[in-house]
This record gives sequence, C-alpha cells and structure tokens, in this order.
Amino acid sequence: MKRISETDLILNKDGSIYHINLLPDDVADTVITVGDPDRVGQVSKYFDRIEIKKGKREFITHTGYIGKKRLTVISTGIGTGNIDIVLNELDALINIDLKTRLPKSNFSRLDIIRIGTSGAIQPDIPVDSLLISSVAFGLDPIMNYYEQNLTEKGYELLMQFSEAFSAQNKIHPYLAIANKELLDAYTGNIRQGITLTVPGFYAPQGRMLRAKQSIPDLMPIIQNFNASGKKISNLEMETAGIYGLAACLGHRAVSFNVILANRAINSFSKNPVKMMNDFIQVILGIICTTS
Repeated sequence: MKRISETDLILNKDGSIYHINLLPDDVADTVITVGDPDRVGQVSKYFDRIEIKKGKREFITHTGYIGKKRLTVISTGIGTGNIDIVLNELDALINIDLKTRLPKSNFSRLDIIRIGTSGAIQPDIPVDSLLISSVAFGLDPIMNYYEQNLTEKGYELLMQFSEAFSAQNKIHPYLAIANKELLDAYTGNIRQGITLTVPGFYAPQGRMLRAKQSIPDLMPIIQNFNASGKKISNLEMETAGIYGLAACLGHRAVSFNVILANRAINSFSKNPVKMMNDFIQVILGIICTTS
C-alpha cells in the first residue's frame, strides 16, 4: 500500500485532521450531519451526556450519548464542496492510520444521517412535513471527480433526467442513491421522495433577484420531470453529494428533509425553528430505536 503524503492528508499540530479538527476517537459510528453550525447544539441538547465539543471554521462537532447509543453531530456548512471535506476527513479518521499514513487493513463503516431543511417543488407536499430522500440528482459538479457504480436501473433514471436538460449542455447531472438498509429501517410512515441537490440558493434553485438567469425555465424543467410516475419532490444543497461520496467510501447514508417551504404554492413555514426542533426529536427517536 502506498503511503499517503502530507499534502494529500493534512494534519494539525495536535494530530487532528486538518479542517474538521477531530481525532479518531472523537467520532461515533453514527454521524448526524447538519448544515447550520447552530443546529449542532439543537441536536446535542437532546443527548443524555456530551463528551466532546470541538470546532474549527464552520465545522462544529459534538459527540455524546442517548442511553447507550453514541452519536456524533457535525455541521458541514452549506453545499457539496464542504461535504467533500467532511466525508473524506471522517472516513480518513477511521480508515487511515494517521501515524503511518497507510489505509487500515480492517474497514470501519459509518452511518451518516443528514438532518436538513428543504423546499418542496410539488404542490401536494405540505410545508412543515418530513421527507426522506430515496434518490438524489446532483446538479453540482462534485461527483464528476469520483468514480461511481450505478445499477442499470439507476443509469436509466439518470439518462431520463439528463435528457430533460438536453438543450442546456452546461448541465451534467449525476445520480446518487440512499443506502437501502437505512432507508428501509428509517422510513416507517415518512414520505419518500426524489431530491434535487443544487450548487446554490438563488439562480440554481430558480430564484431571481437582480442577476439574470441563464436557465430561465429551470423550475418548469424540474417540476415537470416525470419518469414512470416518479417526480422530483424537493430542492436542497447537500444530499446527492452525501449519498455519492458515502457510497464511494463504503459508508451508509440517508437524508431527512424538513420541508420549510413549498415553491409550487409560494408558502413558507410560520415557525421554522419549532418545526426543526420537533423533527430533530422524531429523527433521534428513529435512530436510537432502530439501530
């Protein structure tokens, strides 16, 4: 095995990994990712005890316990660029010997669970509801840099979606899929959907303030996509990257979306903080009772 160089795997002076500032023992086998650094405390306040609190830049981490279940919650910031950092560095902490800089002979697997906000794009998806992503299309470029192995069925779905953008040759979508074991274990009566991950909040989500959009029909394209009755349900900025990288690295991932807006009917939650807190408790209950 080839030793990983100091410029490929950067460590801080205390031996922690460069961006997320963590040591191997700081990370639980179950990792909850949130975008907003303030949401880390919203999650960890429901822990019975917290053993680790660390932070650097936008990456805040709390690790602790609910009962006997050890959990880590880490903020990623917004977008798949940060997902690239967080997932690779979490994997390195548990699957690379940081002293020898060699991959470990025994692979360790993480369960990565996103709790994030999202906007629905179909009128029948209620604001203040919870949706779990079974599949995610990515309009960001992150997975263009990694090898993926799609099933024939997945490839066919991706081709159908790509055809919707055939006139927009600047768009090169990818497809990533939730881990089936986690999806089956966590879904229960929660609605599943196809999520679209985009690389920005304004024009990439069909919003226009002052800057002119280069794809003015973006929202109709994604709202009208229909693959044998399968429609895109919601927009956000991390899920496809999490699913794609988790699969590449051998981890399991699933994404919970708290629907705070519905773009089809121009409706936004009247109490987003309360809804997020309510659903955090629901999701923590699911995690701790099914794993």
